[in-house]
Amino acid sequence: MKFAEQCGSAIESITSAIASIIRWAPVLMVLTVVIVVILRYIFSVGAIAVQELTMYLHGMLFLLAVPYGVLKNTHVRVDLLYSKFPPSKKNAIDSAGHLILLIPVGLFILIASFPYAEASWIIKEKSSEVGGIPAIFVLKACVPIAGTLLTLQGISELLKIFFKTKEETTEIR
Repeated sequence: MKFAEQCGSAIESITSAIASIIRWAPVLMVLTVVIVVILRYIFSVGAIAVQELTMYLHGMLFLLAVPYGVLKNTHVRVDLLYSKFPPSKKNAIDSAGHLILLIPVGLFILIASFPYAEASWIIKEKSSEVGGIPAIFVLKACVPIAGTLLTLQGISELLKIFFKTKEETTEIR
């Protein structure tokens, strides 16, 4: 039991560490857009690599921030009935959602995207645009990483629910 709790804490630490890095992506995106605008309209210079960097940051933000949304319970939920349920029913719904939806989707993303990302890494895939970023493989690697993180965060959430429920039943006795 202690090992499972430590695993859950480790998963949450990884998710939080990645989120603390990726939370800078919107700031960097704004800066890259400002640079593109300045270069284009003041200096009449194109900046394909900087434009692509904006898109890369956008993709990384969404891919790598989703597990943190699950951790902080900020994901979208239809809350018409859920908010009125007692904690035991909420735990059951959350557990079912993690087992039936979240973890399988995370695994699907991981399994389906791994060959795609691997092939990109093998050939060190570059942008098809002249002057583009020569590292599309880095962005593509974020897809299976996101699937892995989503799966792990789903497991962590299940462990939290399990141990919370176990503590509640122990307190009742």
